[in-house]
Amino acid sequence: MRDHVRILGWLNVVLGCLGLLAALIVFLVFGGLAGIVGIAAHDDPDAVRVAVPILGALGTIIPVIVALLSLPGVIVGAGLIQFRPWARILGIILSALNLLNVPLGTILGAYGLWVLLQQDTERLFAAAPAGPR
Repeated sequence: MRDHVRILGWLNVVLGCLGLLAALIVFLVFGGLAGIVGIAAHDDPDAVRVAVPILGALGTIIPVIVALLSLPGVIVGAGLIQFRPWARILGIILSALNLLNVPLGTILGAYGLWVLLQQDTERLFAAAPAGPR
C-alpha cells in the first residue's frame, strides 16, 4: 500500500499543478484580451469602458476560483507523499469531492478512496512519525 499512497500523492500533486497552470493561462488570456480590446476599440471609448472591466473581472475571478480548487490537491498530495496523518483524512475528503469532477477527478477520487480506506493504509499512517514541527 505504501506505493499506492505515493502514487496517489503524486497524482494529486500533478493534477493540482495542472489546475494552477490552467488558472495562470486563463489569467494571461483574459489579460491579453482586455489589452487587445483596449487597443482595437480606441475609436469607441464606450465599448472600452464596458468591455475591459468585464474582461478584467472575469480574468481575475475565474483563475482565483480554479487556483483555490486546485491548491488542496497539491497540499494533500505533498502530505500523502510524506505520510502525514492529516493528509489521509484530507485525502479521503478530497477524493470524495473529486468524484464529482468527471472524468479524471472521478478516476482519481475512486482510486484515492480505495487506497486511503484500506486497513493497511490506516496502519501505515498510524505508524508514521510525527516529524519536526
